Amino acid sequence: MTGEPLTKRERLAIGRQEMPTRDATERSGSFTEVNLGFTEHLALLEAQRCIACARPTCVEGCPVSVDIPSFVASIEAGDLAAAARTLFGDNALPAVTGRVCPQEHQCEAECVRGRKGAPVAIGHLERFVADWARGHVYDDVAAVERSGRRVAIIGAGPGGLTAAGELARRGHDVTIYEALHLPGGVLSYGIPEFRLPNEIVENEVERLVALGVHIECNVVIGRTYTLDELRKSFDALFISVGAGLPMFLDIPGEGFKGVYTANEYLTRVNLMRAYAFPEADTPVLRGDRVVVIGGGNVAIDAVRTARRLGAGQATIVYRRSRPEMPARVEEVHHAEQEGVTFEFQVNPVAIEGNAERWVTGLRVIETELGEPDESGRRAPQPIPGSERVIPCDEVVVAVGTRANPLLTSSSPDLALSNRGYLVADERGMTNLPGVFAGGDIVRGSATVILAMADGKRVANSIDTYLQGTPVALST
Repeated sequence: MTGEPLTKRERLAIGRQEMPTRDATERSGSFTEVNLGFTEHLALLEAQRCIACARPTCVEGCPVSVDIPSFVASIEAGDLAAAARTLFGDNALPAVTGRVCPQEHQCEAECVRGRKGAPVAIGHLERFVADWARGHVYDDVAAVERSGRRVAIIGAGPGGLTAAGELARRGHDVTIYEALHLPGGVLSYGIPEFRLPNEIVENEVERLVALGVHIECNVVIGRTYTLDELRKSFDALFISVGAGLPMFLDIPGEGFKGVYTANEYLTRVNLMRAYAFPEADTPVLRGDRVVVIGGGNVAIDAVRTARRLGAGQATIVYRRSRPEMPARVEEVHHAEQEGVTFEFQVNPVAIEGNAERWVTGLRVIETELGEPDESGRRAPQPIPGSERVIPCDEVVVAVGTRANPLLTSSSPDLALSNRGYLVADERGMTNLPGVFAGGDIVRGSATVILAMADGKRVANSIDTYLQGTPVALST
C-alpha cells in the first residue's frame, strides 16, 4: 500500500470510491450486512484523495474530534496499526460510527474537497481501519496507573460506553449498569443487523472490558438500586440512559392489534432475535402490507426490517417532502433499492380496523408545505377533502422518543427541564454534586455520535472532578 508521494494534482484527479454493497434483491430478504466495506485497494485510493489541508476542517466537523488527517495518512503509508492507534485513541467505537454516523453532515461536510466535488469518504475509511483492527494485534493502550477512584455509569449505550473507555484509560475503576440483558443500548436494540451487526457491537464492548470496564446487565437504576445508593458507593456517576420512551400520534386506532412503536418492533427483532422465531423465543407480527409512520433513520430501519420479514408492500408515510427527511440519504437510497415505497406529504389522521380490532388501513390526509416551523422546516398544512386510506395490516409508529421517567421519578432531587429531561451544566454536571449526565436524557432524541461526544466531554469533566474529590461522596 506504499508508493511515491502523490502531487496535489494527482490526488485531485482521483474520484471518490464507492462502498461495495450486496445485491438489493438478495439482501431485501436477509439480515446480512448491506455494506461490504472497502478493500485495501479501495481504502488506499480513497486515502490518497486527502490533500492534507493546513487547516483540517474535517476534524472541526467531528463531534468526538478524531485526528482524521493522521489516521488517513497512516492508511496511505500502509501503516494500519498506526491508523488504528490514532482512531481508537480518539473514538471508543469506530467500527460503530464508521457504519452509522451521519458523516455527510459532519466531518465530510467540512472536507475541503467537498467544496468542488465529492468529499473524502472519511466514514468508509474509519470503518475500514476499525474492521482491520478486529483481526490484528497492535499496540492499543499504554499501561496506566490506577487512580483509586470509582465511577458508576448508568446505561451501556453509545454515550455510556464512550465515557467508560475514556475514564478507564485514565486509570479509574468503572462499572456500567445496564437495564437490558445485553450492553449496547440503541446500538443493540435499535439498529438492525443489516446496518450494524451485533458482533460489531460485541467486539467494541469486549475492547472496553479488556480495558478493565465492568458491565452489569439486568440492573434497573430506580428499581434494583437507587441513585442515592450508588452515590454512597461511587465517587462520581454518569447518567446516560437515553430517551427511550416511545411517542404516539394520539390518533384514533392506535390501540388496534397490529400497531407497534418502532422501539418495540426493532427491539423484538434486533435484540430478541424475533427474525429467527421460532428458533428464538420472541415472536413478532409479520405483516404483508406494512406502513411505517415517520421520516428519520428509525423509520427507515423499521420499514427495511419489515421487508426482510416478508412484507410484500412496505411503505413509509411522511408528512413533509423528501428533501426534508432527516434520515440519511444512503439509507433512503438503500430502502428504495430494496423495494420500499414512499408516501410524501401525507399526515396520518386515524388507524382503521375490523370488528376483531385488527388493523386494516391507515387513514391519511394530504398536506402542502406552509411557513417554516420552530425547527426551521416548512410546516405541513392539511389539504381539505384529500383524505384517503392506505390499506395495510400492520402499522409501525416511528415519530420519536422522549425521556423515560423511571430513573428521574425515583430521584426527586434531580433537576429536570419542563420536558422531563435532566438539566446539566456545561461540564455535564447535574444539580447533584458528582452526578453527571449526557446524551439523549439531556439533549433529547439525537444521534449516536452526539451521545458519544457527550460521553467523551463528560468523561473529561469527571476526570477533572475526581482529581479534587474525596473517595466517598456525601449524600
